Amino acid sequence: MWSRLLSPRVIGRASVCWRSLFTMKLKTSEFQSLFSDGLKGLAEVFEKHQHELRIAGGAVRDLLSGKRPEDVDFATTATPEEMKHMFQKAGIRMINNKGEAHGTITARLHNENFEVTTLRVDVETDGRHAEVEFTTDWQKDAERRDLTINSMFLGLDGTLYDYFKGYEDLQNREVRFVGSAEQRIQEDYLRILRYFRFYGRVALEPDGHEAETLAAIKENGRGLAAISGERIWMELKKMVVGNHAGHLLELMYSLELAQYIGLPPDGDVEEMKRVWQKAKGRSPKPMTVLAALFRRPEEVEKMDIRLKVSREEKTLALFLVKHRRELRKSDDEPDSLKPFTDFIFDSRDLDSQSKVCELLKYQGEDKLLAELSRWSVPRFPVSGHDLRRLGITSGKEIGAAIQQLRDIWKKSRYQMDKDELLSYIKS
Repeated sequence: MWSRLLSPRVIGRASVCWRSLFTMKLKTSEFQSLFSDGLKGLAEVFEKHQHELRIAGGAVRDLLSGKRPEDVDFATTATPEEMKHMFQKAGIRMINNKGEAHGTITARLHNENFEVTTLRVDVETDGRHAEVEFTTDWQKDAERRDLTINSMFLGLDGTLYDYFKGYEDLQNREVRFVGSAEQRIQEDYLRILRYFRFYGRVALEPDGHEAETLAAIKENGRGLAAISGERIWMELKKMVVGNHAGHLLELMYSLELAQYIGLPPDGDVEEMKRVWQKAKGRSPKPMTVLAALFRRPEEVEKMDIRLKVSREEKTLALFLVKHRRELRKSDDEPDSLKPFTDFIFDSRDLDSQSKVCELLKYQGEDKLLAELSRWSVPRFPVSGHDLRRLGITSGKEIGAAIQQLRDIWKKSRYQMDKDELLSYIKS
């Protein structure tokens, strides 16, 4: 397939022997589908002012993988001031320009937003943030990026510009840092987690890591302690639901990273691996997999303090830790949903059915999960008004009667109608 669509050729060599500019033409339908009226208009503005404009980063990786990217970022040789002048002259609206200090201008054309960033080099980094200066050298911008598969550019004529063998690594399903792994990591320690996330997306085998890369990760793992919890959680939750997640989490423990990213230092790795194996084909929520690591509710609280997860994510973790052993299918009726539907019916939590579905994924109960996904909480047919008509007027007595009838209704598997239930009161 690729031989018909792409024409590769090497057109030069960079100063370091293993770096070379590799180009080829991309003519896929996914690439052509990007050319909306907005993008065509944007391209005309840059061409008129003789500034280069290329697609950058993850969108290039997705297009080379045969996917249409959800988000497309652009890079250019034009400075932010030059872009502002160009857009103002063309009558193009600019919005959300908080990223201007880092070289990003957002233009709005034909009801589409286009983020365009000036080529940059890192002048100084502290492991979290970088001071940058602008450049017109595409290779220098590629050199500051994290992974080879994220360091490529794609011209709007379909020409791929690859300085660090990113295309080759993508074809071979390999994940490597650009240049020195240690240097890239020390520029931004979050790149450790980005490495694991993209490994899960790209690699075919779970254990195809380079020894030098793992050594650099272990040596620099403590740098993650200075990264904000929000940034860590954003990467971690994407990794946990990707390929090889069980292996990658186990590897992160062996590299002694858990203590820096909010996971329990003595997490139950074996339980996590079992849960991930059971749940991986059922689209589990990230916290469903991670909850297997927690032995006690206190560990969930510590994780929340570090990562600042959402209230929904925290309550799911606490629910799973509390109920994963006690709320299970009945030995007497293994195919029955009754323990789970009774729990949902009695719960005051409006989200209880969703939580129980995650519990069934955790437990690997395929059949029960499918049934529960189709089940809806039935409406209890008896009201206080019905009991008053029978002469029960005390609020306390009405409450007790309602609870008695709810218990009877549950035992009937929610099949009894109002008259059948009220017959118990009449008798």
